[in-house]
Amino acid sequence: MPPLGRRIRFASVLFRYPGKGGWTFAPVPKAVAPKPTRPWGRTPVEATVDKITWTTSLWRDSKNDRSLLAVPKAKRPGKGHGDAVRVTIRVIKDED
Repeated sequence: MPPLGRRIRFASVLFRYPGKGGWTFAPVPKAVAPKPTRPWGRTPVEATVDKITWTTSLWRDSKNDRSLLAVPKAKRPGKGHGDAVRVTIRVIKDED
């Protein structure tokens, strides 16, 4: 797992889970994905997508063996399913 504070940069293509209310995600390349540190396969991170930064968590998608960054609409103005984005994540300490 990358040490706390190390920035990981990668390109990703947004995808939307099908169905009403489906979330939009940026898959994290397996080669750089940090291991889950919290229950339910989550890892707290500071995320930046196309220069918009917020605190969130990566989620482990065990069904498809990958990590996902949920990208809310407010954090991806004008972008959606199939659009390319530049992502930076930084693993942070989660305060319970």
